[in-house]
Amino acid sequence: MKVGFIGLGIMGRPMCKNVLKAGYEVTVFDFNTAAVEDLVACGAKGAKSGKEVGENCDVLITMLPNSPHVKAALFNENGAAEGLKAGSVVIDMSSINPVESQNIAAKLAEMNVGFLDAPVSGGEPKAIDGTISVMVGGDQELFDKYYDLMKSMAGSVVRTGAVGAGNTTKLANQMIVAVNIAALSEAFVLCEKAGVDPQLVFEAIRGGLAGSTVMNAKAPMMLSRNFEPGFRIELHIKDLQNALDTSHSINVSLPLTAQVMEMMQALKIDGREKKDHSALLNYYEKINNITVGGKN
Repeated sequence: MKVGFIGLGIMGRPMCKNVLKAGYEVTVFDFNTAAVEDLVACGAKGAKSGKEVGENCDVLITMLPNSPHVKAALFNENGAAEGLKAGSVVIDMSSINPVESQNIAAKLAEMNVGFLDAPVSGGEPKAIDGTISVMVGGDQELFDKYYDLMKSMAGSVVRTGAVGAGNTTKLANQMIVAVNIAALSEAFVLCEKAGVDPQLVFEAIRGGLAGSTVMNAKAPMMLSRNFEPGFRIELHIKDLQNALDTSHSINVSLPLTAQVMEMMQALKIDGREKKDHSALLNYYEKINNITVGGKN
Protein backbone atom coordinates (compact mmCIF):
# COMPACT_ATOMS: atom_id res chain seq x y z
CA MET A 1 0.00 0.00 0.00
CA LYS A 2 1.46 3.34 -1.10
CA VAL A 3 0.64 6.23 1.24
CA GLY A 4 0.64 9.94 0.47
CA PHE A 5 0.89 12.52 3.26
CA ILE A 6 0.19 16.24 2.92
CA GLY A 7 0.58 18.50 5.96
CA LEU A 8 3.75 18.13 8.02
CA GLY A 9 3.12 20.54 10.89
CA ILE A 10 3.31 20.06 14.66
CA MET A 11 1.04 17.03 14.45
CA GLY A 12 1.48 15.83 10.88
CA ARG A 13 5.24 15.44 10.97
CA PRO A 14 5.40 12.97 13.89
CA MET A 15 2.28 11.18 12.65
CA CYS A 16 3.93 10.65 9.28
CA LYS A 17 7.09 9.38 10.96
CA ASN A 18 5.02 6.74 12.73
CA VAL A 19 3.54 5.64 9.40
CA LEU A 20 7.08 5.24 8.10
CA LYS A 21 8.10 3.29 11.19
CA ALA A 22 5.22 0.89 10.50
CA GLY A 23 6.84 0.02 7.17
CA TYR A 24 4.62 1.88 4.71
CA GLU A 25 6.00 3.48 1.55
CA VAL A 26 5.22 7.20 1.93
CA THR A 27 5.36 10.19 -0.42
CA VAL A 28 5.09 13.60 1.28
CA PHE A 29 4.43 17.22 0.41
CA ASP A 30 4.34 20.44 2.42
CA PHE A 31 5.14 24.06 1.63
CA ASN A 32 7.62 23.85 4.53
CA THR A 33 10.59 22.36 2.68
CA ALA A 34 12.50 21.74 5.92
CA ALA A 35 9.69 19.46 7.10
CA VAL A 36 9.78 17.58 3.79
CA GLU A 37 13.56 17.18 4.06
CA ASP A 38 13.18 15.85 7.59
CA LEU A 39 10.73 13.18 6.42
CA VAL A 40 12.90 12.30 3.43
CA ALA A 41 15.76 11.74 5.87
CA CYS A 42 13.46 9.30 7.69
CA GLY A 43 12.78 7.33 4.51
CA ALA A 44 9.92 9.13 2.78
CA LYS A 45 9.90 10.27 -0.83
CA GLY A 46 9.56 14.00 -1.32
CA ALA A 47 7.14 15.47 -3.87
CA LYS A 48 7.03 18.92 -5.45
CA SER A 49 3.23 19.23 -5.45
CA GLY A 50 0.05 17.70 -4.14
CA LYS A 51 -0.61 16.34 -7.62
CA GLU A 52 2.66 14.41 -7.51
CA VAL A 53 1.68 12.93 -4.16
CA GLY A 54 -1.69 11.89 -5.58
CA GLU A 55 -0.02 10.20 -8.54
CA ASN A 56 2.13 8.11 -6.22
CA CYS A 57 -0.29 6.83 -3.60
CA ASP A 58 -3.20 4.47 -3.08
CA VAL A 59 -4.36 6.32 0.02
CA LEU A 60 -3.76 9.99 0.81
CA ILE A 61 -3.62 11.36 4.35
CA THR A 62 -4.14 15.09 4.85
CA MET A 63 -3.34 16.83 8.15
CA LEU A 64 -4.02 20.55 7.72
CA PRO A 65 -5.26 23.50 9.83
CA ASN A 66 -8.82 23.95 8.52
CA SER A 67 -11.25 23.19 5.70
CA PRO A 68 -9.97 25.85 3.24
CA HIS A 69 -6.50 24.32 3.47
CA VAL A 70 -7.85 20.81 2.88
CA LYS A 71 -9.88 21.93 -0.14
CA ALA A 72 -6.89 23.82 -1.53
CA ALA A 73 -4.56 20.84 -1.07
CA LEU A 74 -7.02 18.61 -2.90
CA PHE A 75 -8.68 20.76 -5.52
CA ASN A 76 -6.45 23.76 -6.35
CA GLU A 77 -4.29 23.71 -9.46
CA ASN A 78 -1.69 20.94 -9.05
CA GLY A 79 -3.67 19.69 -6.07
CA ALA A 80 -3.74 16.05 -5.06
CA ALA A 81 -7.09 15.36 -6.75
CA GLU A 82 -5.46 15.92 -10.14
CA GLY A 83 -3.22 12.92 -9.49
CA LEU A 84 -5.50 10.58 -7.55
CA LYS A 85 -6.60 7.44 -9.33
CA ALA A 86 -10.15 6.08 -9.33
CA GLY A 87 -10.49 3.68 -6.43
CA SER A 88 -8.03 5.52 -4.21
CA VAL A 89 -9.01 6.98 -0.84
CA VAL A 90 -8.45 10.23 1.04
CA ILE A 91 -8.22 10.10 4.85
CA ASP A 92 -8.52 13.65 6.12
CA MET A 93 -7.14 13.77 9.66
CA SER A 94 -7.57 17.54 9.94
CA SER A 95 -10.12 19.00 12.37
CA ILE A 96 -12.68 20.78 10.22
CA ASN A 97 -16.40 21.53 9.98
CA PRO A 98 -18.28 18.23 9.49
CA VAL A 99 -20.44 19.81 6.77
CA GLU A 100 -17.27 20.59 4.83
CA SER A 101 -16.17 16.97 5.27
CA GLN A 102 -19.41 15.87 3.64
CA ASN A 103 -18.93 18.36 0.79
CA ILE A 104 -15.38 17.15 0.16
CA ALA A 105 -16.53 13.52 0.24
CA ALA A 106 -19.24 14.25 -2.33
CA LYS A 107 -16.80 15.96 -4.67
CA LEU A 108 -14.31 13.09 -4.41
CA ALA A 109 -17.09 10.54 -4.96
CA GLU A 110 -17.66 12.07 -8.40
CA MET A 111 -14.07 10.97 -9.16
CA ASN A 112 -14.68 7.50 -7.67
CA VAL A 113 -12.36 8.39 -4.78
CA GLY A 114 -13.33 7.30 -1.27
CA PHE A 115 -13.18 9.48 1.84
CA LEU A 116 -12.88 9.15 5.60
CA ASP A 117 -12.90 12.10 8.00
CA ALA A 118 -10.57 11.07 10.81
CA PRO A 119 -9.60 13.97 13.09
CA VAL A 120 -7.28 13.29 16.00
CA SER A 121 -6.86 14.26 19.64
CA GLY A 122 -3.90 14.11 21.99
CA GLY A 123 -1.56 16.91 20.99
CA GLU A 124 2.08 16.78 19.94
CA PRO A 125 3.34 14.41 22.69
CA LYS A 126 0.85 11.70 21.72
CA ALA A 127 1.48 12.32 18.02
CA ILE A 128 5.16 11.65 18.69
CA ASP A 129 4.65 8.45 20.68
CA GLY A 130 1.84 7.19 18.43
CA THR A 131 -0.96 7.22 21.01
CA ILE A 132 -3.34 9.83 19.59
CA SER A 133 -7.06 9.10 19.50
CA VAL A 134 -8.63 8.97 16.04
CA MET A 135 -12.36 9.59 15.52
CA VAL A 136 -13.54 8.35 12.14
CA GLY A 137 -16.54 9.01 9.93
CA GLY A 138 -17.18 7.03 6.75
CA ASP A 139 -18.12 3.66 5.31
CA GLN A 140 -17.42 0.65 7.52
CA GLU A 141 -15.68 -1.13 4.64
CA LEU A 142 -13.18 1.71 4.16
CA PHE A 143 -12.70 2.00 7.91
CA ASP A 144 -11.86 -1.69 8.15
CA LYS A 145 -9.51 -1.55 5.17
CA TYR A 146 -7.46 1.35 6.52
CA TYR A 147 -7.75 0.63 10.23
CA ASP A 148 -4.20 -0.72 10.50
CA LEU A 149 -2.79 2.33 8.73
CA MET A 150 -4.57 4.70 11.11
CA LYS A 151 -3.64 2.51 14.09
CA SER A 152 0.05 2.91 13.18
CA MET A 153 -0.30 6.50 14.43
CA ALA A 154 -2.74 5.97 17.27
CA GLY A 155 -3.61 4.39 20.58
CA SER A 156 -7.28 4.17 19.62
CA VAL A 157 -9.18 4.37 16.33
CA VAL A 158 -12.98 4.43 16.60
CA ARG A 159 -15.59 4.79 13.86
CA THR A 160 -18.46 6.94 15.11
CA GLY A 161 -20.70 6.97 12.02
CA ALA A 162 -20.97 8.15 8.43
CA VAL A 163 -18.85 10.89 6.84
CA GLY A 164 -18.91 13.95 9.10
CA ALA A 165 -19.29 11.90 12.29
CA GLY A 166 -15.55 11.95 12.91
CA ASN A 167 -15.39 15.73 12.93
CA THR A 168 -18.61 16.01 14.94
CA THR A 169 -16.95 13.78 17.55
CA LYS A 170 -13.83 15.95 17.45
CA LEU A 171 -15.92 19.09 18.01
CA ALA A 172 -17.44 17.44 21.08
CA ASN A 173 -13.93 16.61 22.28
CA GLN A 174 -12.73 20.18 21.80
CA MET A 175 -15.77 21.62 23.57
CA ILE A 176 -15.13 19.40 26.61
CA VAL A 177 -11.41 20.20 26.67
CA ALA A 178 -12.04 23.95 26.43
CA VAL A 179 -14.58 24.00 29.25
CA ASN A 180 -12.29 21.82 31.39
CA ILE A 181 -9.36 24.19 30.96
CA ALA A 182 -11.56 27.18 31.74
CA ALA A 183 -12.90 25.53 34.91
CA LEU A 184 -9.38 24.60 36.02
CA SER A 185 -8.19 28.18 35.44
CA GLU A 186 -11.14 29.56 37.38
CA ALA A 187 -10.47 27.22 40.31
CA PHE A 188 -6.75 28.03 40.46
CA VAL A 189 -7.46 31.78 40.54
CA LEU A 190 -9.93 31.25 43.38
CA CYS A 191 -7.34 29.26 45.35
CA GLU A 192 -4.59 31.81 44.74
CA LYS A 193 -6.84 34.65 45.87
CA ALA A 194 -7.87 32.67 48.97
CA GLY A 195 -4.24 32.04 49.90
CA VAL A 196 -4.32 28.30 49.18
CA ASP A 197 -1.41 26.89 47.16
CA PRO A 198 -2.80 25.80 43.73
CA GLN A 199 -0.05 23.15 43.47
CA LEU A 200 -1.28 21.48 46.64
CA VAL A 201 -4.89 21.81 45.45
CA PHE A 202 -3.93 20.01 42.23
CA GLU A 203 -2.22 17.23 44.16
CA ALA A 204 -5.22 16.88 46.48
CA ILE A 205 -7.95 16.68 43.84
CA ARG A 206 -6.30 15.02 40.84
CA GLY A 207 -7.16 11.52 42.08
CA GLY A 208 -10.81 12.36 42.78
CA LEU A 209 -13.85 12.95 40.62
CA ALA A 210 -12.51 16.31 39.39
CA GLY A 211 -9.37 14.64 38.07
CA SER A 212 -8.99 14.29 34.30
CA THR A 213 -6.52 13.87 31.49
CA VAL A 214 -6.98 17.57 30.78
CA MET A 215 -6.08 18.50 34.36
CA ASN A 216 -3.03 16.23 34.40
CA ALA A 217 -1.76 17.72 31.14
CA LYS A 218 -2.56 21.40 31.71
CA ALA A 219 -2.24 22.03 35.46
CA PRO A 220 1.56 21.50 35.46
CA MET A 221 1.88 23.91 32.53
CA MET A 222 -0.18 26.54 34.35
CA LEU A 223 1.68 26.10 37.63
CA SER A 224 5.09 26.32 35.94
CA ARG A 225 3.81 29.18 33.76
CA ASN A 226 4.80 27.35 30.61
CA PHE A 227 2.35 28.45 27.93
CA GLU A 228 4.27 27.29 24.89
CA PRO A 229 2.19 25.06 22.59
CA GLY A 230 1.10 22.24 22.73
CA PHE A 231 -2.13 23.23 21.11
CA ARG A 232 -2.38 26.86 20.13
CA ILE A 233 -5.26 29.08 21.20
CA GLU A 234 -5.81 30.13 17.58
CA LEU A 235 -6.43 26.50 16.62
CA HIS A 236 -8.83 25.99 19.51
CA ILE A 237 -10.67 29.13 18.40
CA LYS A 238 -10.99 27.52 14.97
CA ASP A 239 -12.42 24.35 16.48
CA LEU A 240 -14.91 26.21 18.68
CA GLN A 241 -15.98 28.34 15.72
CA ASN A 242 -16.63 25.14 13.77
CA ALA A 243 -18.64 23.83 16.73
CA LEU A 244 -20.73 26.99 16.92
CA ASP A 245 -21.25 27.12 13.14
CA THR A 246 -22.36 23.50 13.15
CA SER A 247 -24.64 24.00 16.15
CA HIS A 248 -26.33 27.01 14.56
CA SER A 249 -26.93 25.09 11.34
CA ILE A 250 -28.86 22.40 13.24
CA ASN A 251 -30.50 24.66 15.87
CA VAL A 252 -28.48 23.68 18.94
CA SER A 253 -27.51 26.15 21.69
CA LEU A 254 -23.99 25.85 23.17
CA PRO A 255 -23.74 28.54 25.88
CA LEU A 256 -20.63 27.20 27.65
CA THR A 257 -18.77 26.75 24.37
CA ALA A 258 -19.70 30.29 23.32
CA GLN A 259 -18.44 31.70 26.64
CA VAL A 260 -15.06 29.99 26.41
CA MET A 261 -14.81 31.11 22.78
CA GLU A 262 -15.12 34.73 23.95
CA MET A 263 -12.39 34.15 26.55
CA MET A 264 -10.08 32.84 23.84
CA GLN A 265 -10.96 35.77 21.59
CA ALA A 266 -9.94 38.12 24.42
CA LEU A 267 -6.59 36.35 24.64
CA LYS A 268 -6.18 36.69 20.88
CA ILE A 269 -6.77 40.43 21.20
CA ASP A 270 -4.01 40.43 23.83
CA GLY A 271 -1.66 38.84 21.29
CA ARG A 272 -1.65 35.40 22.92
CA GLU A 273 -3.24 33.42 20.11
CA LYS A 274 -0.09 31.37 19.52
CA LYS A 275 0.21 30.35 23.16
CA ASP A 276 -1.01 27.00 24.47
CA HIS A 277 -4.71 26.84 25.34
CA SER A 278 -3.65 26.46 28.98
CA ALA A 279 -3.09 30.23 28.74
CA LEU A 280 -6.82 30.54 29.42
CA LEU A 281 -5.43 30.99 32.93
CA ASN A 282 -4.13 34.40 31.80
CA TYR A 283 -7.67 35.54 31.02
CA TYR A 284 -8.78 34.81 34.59
CA GLU A 285 -5.60 36.35 36.03
CA LYS A 286 -6.20 39.56 34.12
CA ILE A 287 -9.84 40.05 35.13
CA ASN A 288 -9.00 39.23 38.76
CA ASN A 289 -5.73 41.20 38.89
CA ILE A 290 -3.78 38.26 40.30
CA THR A 291 -1.04 35.89 39.14
CA VAL A 292 -1.27 32.23 40.02
CA GLY A 293 2.01 31.27 41.65
CA GLY A 294 2.72 34.91 42.45
CA LYS A 295 5.18 35.30 39.54
CA ASN A 296 5.02 37.68 36.59
